[in-house]
Amino acid sequence: MRSPVKRPRASLAFNMTPMIDIVFQLVIFFLVASNMARQEVQEALDLPSAMSRQPSAEEVERIIVNVLPTGEIEMGGQSLTIDQFRRQIGEARDRLGQDLEVRIRGDRAVPYRMVEPLMIASARSGLWNVAFSVIAPEDVRSGDVRSP
Repeated sequence: MRSPVKRPRASLAFNMTPMIDIVFQLVIFFLVASNMARQEVQEALDLPSAMSRQPSAEEVERIIVNVLPTGEIEMGGQSLTIDQFRRQIGEARDRLGQDLEVRIRGDRAVPYRMVEPLMIASARSGLWNVAFSVIAPEDVRSGDVRSP
């Protein structure tokens, strides 16, 4: 009778290559997404605080306009005059439709007379959805007052 030969058993192991690939893809995705989000709100402004907060029910296309403490208007990283602003939002409304939102980010030190022309230009272009970036009340209470 022949004695059984002891063969070394193959150990079970997980193939980690697909998981590593997915993790790297997620890292790249979040790096690109955070960079794009940072470009929208690139100016560090001292935003005013709000007394109440009303979250938007639906997502719409948005144009973000920065009003710097010097009174300069910036949109998409470019300095604009009020006439250039009117032209650009008119073109955007024609391209994207009436559901376009104009988000005005003004420094706390900017007087209302600097923001009013933006609101009037938006209304004359047929855009009635104008919002302001402010610090949410719970952020003020918690001491977290960074620019949104």
